[in-house]
Amino acid sequence: MTPMKIAFLTPEYPHERVGHSGGIGTSIKHLALALVKQGHSISLLIYGQREDAVFETDGITFYLIKNRKLKGLSWWLTRQKIERLINTLHSEDKIDIVEVPDWTGISSFINANCPLIIRQNGSDTYFCHLDARPVKAINKFHEKKALQSADAILSVSQFTGDLTNSLFGLNREFKVIPNGITLTDFDCSNAVEKTTLKPTILYFGTLIRKKGLLELPLIFNAVHAHFPEAQLVLIGKDSPDIKTESASTWNIMHPLFTESAREQVLYKGAMPYSDMRKHIERATICVFPTFAEALPVSWLEAMALKRPVVASNVGWAKDIIDNGVNGYLVHPTDHSKYSKYIVRLLNNPDERLKMGETARQKIETHFSAEIVAAQSVAFYQTYLDK
Repeated sequence: MTPMKIAFLTPEYPHERVGHSGGIGTSIKHLALALVKQGHSISLLIYGQREDAVFETDGITFYLIKNRKLKGLSWWLTRQKIERLINTLHSEDKIDIVEVPDWTGISSFINANCPLIIRQNGSDTYFCHLDARPVKAINKFHEKKALQSADAILSVSQFTGDLTNSLFGLNREFKVIPNGITLTDFDCSNAVEKTTLKPTILYFGTLIRKKGLLELPLIFNAVHAHFPEAQLVLIGKDSPDIKTESASTWNIMHPLFTESAREQVLYKGAMPYSDMRKHIERATICVFPTFAEALPVSWLEAMALKRPVVASNVGWAKDIIDNGVNGYLVHPTDHSKYSKYIVRLLNNPDERLKMGETARQKIETHFSAEIVAAQSVAFYQTYLDK
């Protein structure tokens, strides 16, 4: 297949010159690096930056975009700036196609001279619905407009695509291509269980209500009652809580632990993405009691490193985990059942080993970045051919 020139428009990416990055940025990085390896030319158009700049790293061209600021017109001026950049790069034969996330509908009112593809990793409307809170009208307006005007739509899970259509009253066709991860970054061919002396339960990700962080203390209290030596380790950026208007989700979590359980909790805060692997490898079990995801990369990373996972059973989860085979799925509010799965795994090293092996196999066959990249290129090609 002829090499393509692919651009990703994104608000985030894990790079020291870009700043904080979440799941969208991580998923783009895995995909972009796989595409470079397959011979394609990749550009990243990263808005919301402190400066306008162009540089190259890992064979990828970065275009940092500083948002335009003018009261009442910032969104429009920034979109016009992005549109000019896309069309200039296209006219200079530097990009053939641009992929955009659905988050806050950044591509609404952008008239690109090349095909524009939206990949659904979860819009603000989508996450607000799953988190049972109201969405900002302006965000929902732009997200719907962007979906309506896109040349084509990808979704990282069937659940996300179906729910997005329902929430916006749309009937748009979409192709399901999941997020993927770079398997060479998670090579564990010579790995053994590198658990610490204490049995360790690891959560990594943002500390926020929608990811079940207010359920986790109650789950761990129940685990602690049966397995008092187990330690809960939390790694990730703290965040404000919209419902209570608290500046810190961690501050809300803290009093939810029993006094005894709290002594076994270690919150390490945010850390560089490059440091995460060693902490995952040291974990006995990884837990993700979330209410709102699309197809979380963190689950894939834990499974790739052969960690047994106890995760939420909401919506997208069955696209990743076969319950009881390569992980356990349970609703985050069922604290008793959730804790029983954790205790069961803590008490059964043979089951942990078997579950970790089958988890790795699932990642290799379904969620390799190389597979996802090839699927994405085949999809892009249908629109370039048109």
